[in-house]
Amino acid sequence: MFPLGSVLFPYATLPLHVFEPRYRLMTRRVMEGDKEFGVVLIERGHEVGGGDVRSAFGTVARIVQVTEAPDGRYGLVTVGVRRLEVVEWLPDDPYPRAEVRALEDPPATTAEADARTRVVAALTRITDIARRIDARVEPPPPLDTDPLRASYEAAALAPIGSYDAQRVLAAPDAATRLALLETLLHERAEEFEARLGDDPT
Repeated sequence: MFPLGSVLFPYATLPLHVFEPRYRLMTRRVMEGDKEFGVVLIERGHEVGGGDVRSAFGTVARIVQVTEAPDGRYGLVTVGVRRLEVVEWLPDDPYPRAEVRALEDPPATTAEADARTRVVAALTRITDIARRIDARVEPPPPLDTDPLRASYEAAALAPIGSYDAQRVLAAPDAATRLALLETLLHERAEEFEARLGDDPT
């Protein structure tokens, strides 16, 4: 397990700089196996040195690229594969470990397709506002047509904090996830408009 100060979503890419001895060891062992490990959010505490409080929900990350420096540090590129729930944390010896179970999403429905459309609109709205602040802001890339995958892609793109991102990750299905994202995106858009002195009406 790799506790971090950020949330990884399925289908999203996560680059990692591995320098702590315990995570160097973990990386070597992971590379000898299926190249997968769990990523969870640190809710309180710090990434380095332990003593943190970790979320019960996370994502399985798969290593897709690895570079080893002469001093033993690793540069990794990983991609989120599927969600997980921690059943029990094990002793952090020699590195963080846990018993976990996979969290499966039910298939998407027509209603979720409509929710995907609303989230696309919300992403476009907040991007348009951001571009008024900084013209270099790029428009969001197209979301997958599958509402389930799109819910994770939108979550990775959304300008939300780690607490809200964790709420989105823990949502039990695409419908709940998309509804929460739509609400969060509109709230953020209203905050941006208020900073610009706009009247939302």
